[in-house]
Amino acid sequence: MISEPRPSGATRYVLFDVDGTLIDALDNQRLVWRTWAERYGLDPDEVYEVALRTRPMETFAQVAPDQDPRECLAVLHELEDEDVRTGTYGAFGGASELLGALRPGTWALVTSNYEHRVRGRFARTGLPVPEVVVDAAAVEEGKPSPVPYLRAAARLGARPEDCLVIEDAPSGVQAGLRAGMTVWGVNTSAAVDGVHRHFGTLREACEGILAFASGTLPARLVSEP
Repeated sequence: MISEPRPSGATRYVLFDVDGTLIDALDNQRLVWRTWAERYGLDPDEVYEVALRTRPMETFAQVAPDQDPRECLAVLHELEDEDVRTGTYGAFGGASELLGALRPGTWALVTSNYEHRVRGRFARTGLPVPEVVVDAAAVEEGKPSPVPYLRAAARLGARPEDCLVIEDAPSGVQAGLRAGMTVWGVNTSAAVDGVHRHFGTLREACEGILAFASGTLPARLVSEP
């Protein structure tokens, strides 16, 4: 719980997850995993349920232990790249206006995906790409490790306590909390455990995010009681 305001004039920073937070890619992810599962003769629904909870290499170990995991990953990457080129994507309501209103150098993307896919999706949806993007290739430890968010803060020249993380997934929420940052959850019907504030949609959070970034959000509103 944050009980005291930060020093007047202190710069605030916002670190965004991408898939499920700014970009609605759920149907795309489901289709990619379905195609991957069918290629290996596996049940798509069972594979997707595992993939939702684990990283790809862990998914392969559970659903296809007799297959070469490097080959499995290569196939998955091929399908994901094709989806970026041909799939239908949409940005969540409020995303474009929100990102356009933030000052350059005060926000970043922190994703478990790869930067070239993020740039492809942002180009398709018209979202601006910030100076700092921390992707899967930038860190050895992914979420829920705090490393990705700490790396983004370091690249922005920010202190963790001056950062607001916007997430939708439990692993990302834990990563932000472990990094010592304020974490708000969006786009979920129920609050993810640990978030300081919960919003049913990104659009509902936009006003608060901009107020945090400008330093005008009262300390009592940074965290829910």
